[in-house]
Amino acid sequence: MNAEIIAIGSELLLGQIANTNAQFISKRLAEQGINVFYHSVVGDNSERLVSVIETAIQRSDLLIFTGGLGPTKDDLTKETIAQYLGTSLVENGEAMQQINAYYKKTDQIMSENNRRQALVFDGAEVLPNKNGMAPGIALEHDKKIYMLFPGPPKELQPMFINYGIPFLQQYREDDSLIYSRVLRFYGIGESSLETKLMDMIDEQTNPTIAPLAGNFEVTLRLTAKCETTAKGIEMIEKVEQKIFERVGDCFYGYDETTLADEVMKTLKTRSKTVSCAESLTGGSFGQELTKISGAGQVLKGGIICYQNEIKKNQLKIPEQILEQDGAVSEVCAKLMAENVRELFKSDYGIGFTGVAGPNEMEGKPPGTVFVGIATPEETFVYPLRLAGGRNAVRTRTVNYGLFYLKKLLEEGTKK
Repeated sequence: MNAEIIAIGSELLLGQIANTNAQFISKRLAEQGINVFYHSVVGDNSERLVSVIETAIQRSDLLIFTGGLGPTKDDLTKETIAQYLGTSLVENGEAMQQINAYYKKTDQIMSENNRRQALVFDGAEVLPNKNGMAPGIALEHDKKIYMLFPGPPKELQPMFINYGIPFLQQYREDDSLIYSRVLRFYGIGESSLETKLMDMIDEQTNPTIAPLAGNFEVTLRLTAKCETTAKGIEMIEKVEQKIFERVGDCFYGYDETTLADEVMKTLKTRSKTVSCAESLTGGSFGQELTKISGAGQVLKGGIICYQNEIKKNQLKIPEQILEQDGAVSEVCAKLMAENVRELFKSDYGIGFTGVAGPNEMEGKPPGTVFVGIATPEETFVYPLRLAGGRNAVRTRTVNYGLFYLKKLLEEGTKK
């Protein structure tokens, strides 16, 4: 089954919002073994939408539409597709009850145009919307499958998982399953990772190996076609072991996790704490941890120390070090980590110093970075030479700090 995702909304074409729905749906379809060969975006215009549909049905078996199911005049997806297919729209009683209940609960008067949100194709399967008003619709017509979903991600995502995927599974040609796992790597580029695994990628059959560059990281999606989930896990773990033998040092987690998630998880598991001294990162390391619930259990505190005066007075970095070696130096990063650890009485201390750019600092070019991590036993300093603009350098610095801290935490677990 080959799929095409068609997003409707002039706001997408104007760049006012990003089309995250297409990314989400593509991932979920890949897990089901359904190919996605095309993404299309069209504005709120019936003629142009019909033109997109006419093209799509020539090359795709499954057409998934997102957006344009609301109550206003520019929400024309259902009406346009119904007219194109020659089917009628009828009011869905369950959806209408939900809409009425919402307005009653919020003590608002419902305008009549909201009834449009309860309209569905006559004879189609209705996909309930537990997080909004407009239901989804699924219909097979002339050997093509049409699926319509609301645009807001908070409505689309649970609807697609809970109702969309079960609807599609009835069209599978066999009883096999698709089991997928994502491996996440940091500190290695996509080209380097692919080079180290080139023979495995060239020879792949089942499971398949798909590299993908992410936000300053690389992922591998392993996908197995299998009879049972247990068999799928067995097949993937064999391939995974071979991958780890080559690039395991750069692996940090599975599926939808992040570096901050993994550090937080490991700190909690080991009942350890961390504190941070941040110069060029400006508090970003602490922010990454505090995005996650329960950060107060592991993050003791931190200091943003952009100026040397703060490094000297609050972190007790000797003035002689700042004058001779400089704030952007290995010894300064080491002392920042050690002294913030002592200041907050945490198990681990981490210090970030460097040149984010665009100009040189202390005669050092942009991208010169030092990350210091003080453990209960010793202190490690990691010199980095990072490419990219100012914000890219800062983001990558935090990510490297999280990655190195995770590795040290894991080594401490083994001791």
